[in-house]
Amino acid sequence: MDNDKPEECKVCFNNYDEELRRPRTLLCGHTFCSQCIEDTIKNAQLTCPSCRAEHSATDATQFPISYAMEAVIKKLRSIQVASVGTVSAKCGQDRTRDIRKKLQSLAQEHKSSISNLISECEEALSQLSKYQGQVRDWKIQHHQLQDRLYDLLEQNKAAVELLEQEDTSVLTMTTEGEAGKKQLQTMLETLNTVNTAQEVFTTIDEADHYNVEVEDWMKKCQELFPDVNTVYTSVKVQETIKKALDTITTETGATAATVLQGDSTTTIMEKVKIIIGESPPETLTIDHLRGMSESIKRLVEAGLVFGVQQDQDDLRYSRITLQDGQLYLHVLQHQPLPTHAHTIQVSEVLEALDHSSTLVFLDLAWPGSLARHRSLARAGSLAGSNRLHIQLSGNTTLGRQFVLLCTGQHSGSSYLNTKLLEVENKGRPAECVYGGDYQYNNGKGGAPLLSHQDDQQYQKSVSAGAVGSPWSPGSHRSAQFYISTRDLTGSRHWCRVFGKVVKGLDVVRAAVNHSDITEVTVVDCGVVLTL
Repeated sequence: MDNDKPEECKVCFNNYDEELRRPRTLLCGHTFCSQCIEDTIKNAQLTCPSCRAEHSATDATQFPISYAMEAVIKKLRSIQVASVGTVSAKCGQDRTRDIRKKLQSLAQEHKSSISNLISECEEALSQLSKYQGQVRDWKIQHHQLQDRLYDLLEQNKAAVELLEQEDTSVLTMTTEGEAGKKQLQTMLETLNTVNTAQEVFTTIDEADHYNVEVEDWMKKCQELFPDVNTVYTSVKVQETIKKALDTITTETGATAATVLQGDSTTTIMEKVKIIIGESPPETLTIDHLRGMSESIKRLVEAGLVFGVQQDQDDLRYSRITLQDGQLYLHVLQHQPLPTHAHTIQVSEVLEALDHSSTLVFLDLAWPGSLARHRSLARAGSLAGSNRLHIQLSGNTTLGRQFVLLCTGQHSGSSYLNTKLLEVENKGRPAECVYGGDYQYNNGKGGAPLLSHQDDQQYQKSVSAGAVGSPWSPGSHRSAQFYISTRDLTGSRHWCRVFGKVVKGLDVVRAAVNHSDITEVTVVDCGVVLTL
């Protein structure tokens, strides 16, 4: 069926053209139009709609144009032109409808582009409004600081006036002291030259007079200096102003300017936080995820937050995503981190969960499931991928093992890329589907990850959506599981039940109705973070 219309994209079903919908070939070999490739790229990754292969990409132009496909299309068009004379009126009508369909598709694409641009414009205006509010707050703070600086200047001015007065007083006292000293030196020289008793007595009397004056002067010096108020005020004002000046740096913004140069992905307010040193650290904590500030949320939405686990020399990462307001920790894999990625220890995230009732997820895919998903999304009945949520009972060995296989914590073993194995009682009561052979993917494996424990706390259920294992915890296939898709009747019940599908049972039922159940694959898995 895929080769019936080689000129048509297998995602949007529109014909390839030489502009928006030029055919481009992915590394896995499948070809789609440029527009659909662009639309499929999320968080710097693209999943092939046909084979689900993962490709790193940020733009459709990273994939080569399929010139061979364009040559085939041109050949087909030349054949169509050569046979124009034999085309019936009905064919002409069909072509008119095709042209109308293409025009409608083109108009719809432009409408979508304009709507996206309007949303981006509104976001930019919102950022500008927030930034304007921040700028005005800073202006108020600067005026307040300016008032305080004026107070400091006034205090400094008063201190200088006190010091001027003190300096004048010291100068006056110094002049008086120098005069007294000079008089005493004169008396000393006179006593060295006196010859008569009268001269001696006269000089001694005069010297005693100067002695008294100098002693009074020295006493006055002790009483007047230092002036306590002048010294205290000067020292304290100097300390205050020096502290204020020491906080000023001449390199404000130098580092931030280098970091932000040419950065078009960071919002205005995120740039502000980087400049003032409030950007999130490269290594996050569970409190960052719990608080989910606007900056952390944007990092998650941009695909820049990853869980990390180090096992000896093995380093693996798990994506953390946000969808419909819900955080997801995806399975650990060997994958390169994007530039400016932020990490958090996977163990820290999982320790914060309620282990008595863990919520995990599985994403299923099979040939044709992408078209089904697109149809449901248009109808508004499916917001995410073909995802099912399973509530597990953490007080059982099989439940704890299921969590490990959803996260890949245990030596990298996980349900990722495993296929469903078989359907039992298809179309009848007790219908269920089996899967989970992470070892061989053929139903012969699924060895236990945990040591066998004699659990007696498994539930019994007769309802669709029950998740359990047909094998006991100690079995060499205990990692395999079943999901019931129809209720049981009579006195029977599902055994060894350790979980329940709380969302996405319709996904499992759709997979069961696929012609070959072994084509249904777990393309992603992980834990829903209820922090």
